[in-house]
Amino acid sequence: MEKTNVKPAEGKLGIMVVGLGAVSTTFITGVLSVRKGLSKPVGSMTQYDKIRIGKGDDKKYLHYDEIVPLAKLDDLVFAAWDVYPANAYRSAIYAEVLKEKDIEPVRDELEKIVPMKAAFDKNYAKRLDGDNVKDCKTRWDMVEALRKDIRDFKAENGCSRIVVIWAASTEIYVPVYEPVHGTLAALEEAMKANDTEHIAPSMCYAYAALAEGAPFIMGAPNTTVDIPAMWEMAEKTKMPIAGKDFKTGQTLVKSGFAPIIGTRCLGLSGWFSTNILGNRDGLVLDEPANFRTKEVSKLSTLESILVADNQPDLYSDYYHKVRINYYPPRNDNKEGWDNIDIFGWMGYPMQIKINFLCRDSILAAPLLLDLCLLSDLAARAGRYGIQRFLSFYLKSPMHDYTKGEIPVNNLYQQYTMLKNAIREMGGYEADEELD
Repeated sequence: MEKTNVKPAEGKLGIMVVGLGAVSTTFITGVLSVRKGLSKPVGSMTQYDKIRIGKGDDKKYLHYDEIVPLAKLDDLVFAAWDVYPANAYRSAIYAEVLKEKDIEPVRDELEKIVPMKAAFDKNYAKRLDGDNVKDCKTRWDMVEALRKDIRDFKAENGCSRIVVIWAASTEIYVPVYEPVHGTLAALEEAMKANDTEHIAPSMCYAYAALAEGAPFIMGAPNTTVDIPAMWEMAEKTKMPIAGKDFKTGQTLVKSGFAPIIGTRCLGLSGWFSTNILGNRDGLVLDEPANFRTKEVSKLSTLESILVADNQPDLYSDYYHKVRINYYPPRNDNKEGWDNIDIFGWMGYPMQIKINFLCRDSILAAPLLLDLCLLSDLAARAGRYGIQRFLSFYLKSPMHDYTKGEIPVNNLYQQYTMLKNAIREMGGYEADEELD
């Protein structure tokens, strides 16, 4: 490791997950299983990927933890909030993502993870009926209760640092409202005034995490940290924020395949994406107001990769539609279909069909691990505010839209950003040379 100002990863890292459903229990069970040597962390960049350092005769390929000080899996401690009171073992069994034979070896550890009462407003997720909910009169009361949860967990488990990550359901769409979301002072005033229209419960989690010196990661398409007030909070507390929406199945394919069309200078007439899934996320998204939040996230990917202003002949008039269908028999085994209508030489039409039969939580679990470890790294490196280098993991990357910034959605450009951030934090030069 070169000379670097990154603080060492000493002591325990507490990972506090909002939501103890399919994604989070798959993530936690997997980490516990890997620690016992019972499985491998396949899909995790921080555990497998190597980055080239140097050029020519000096080049070498190193794992992330050989370049920067990452927290060890043995040092992770878990907690969760959820509207349902079942412990992590019962939740993992109920989710039916993992086989019982893979859950049983870590049953004792999972049973000790009992969810704290959630800061919840049923108006934001009408399909959820759990009663493990905090009794809070105002949004500010939610913040104070969550801050106490974070402090208590940190003290009781002897954690040196905390990361809070949202792996709960998609909330109803909350448009950015300048009078409330424009400044930190306005946001705090609205929380104290109990403005339930403009302050989603997820905003209370984010504010509480940042106030307690913990990075916050938004794994759903919620507006939560995608507002100037929360950027101001992150600047004030010198904490990293990242979001939004884990990039797992269809959008991962889209962000990787769309650059092929653009690089090859082929035209696009239309891209139709549809999904079927049957887990709790699918149930929540079956509510139109919640689906709208997801739709905005998923639609944003193409527009910054295949840009009409850059190539008007090719991308000025394509039709992009996204659909999600709740289908209980599939449970967590999501299926995504993409129909892509393109055109080539002299305008002749062609079609591409992609059918991705994926396992949503299996793809998401390593993202949670990487996002938590890298957000913790960023905090120890003194990086705060929006962490654009983490856009590789996210469907709708955060960006400063108030200044006309265009988000980077091209998967390969995102990967370059990720590698260069690791290089820089490790004391090496940024590098855009292809490996």
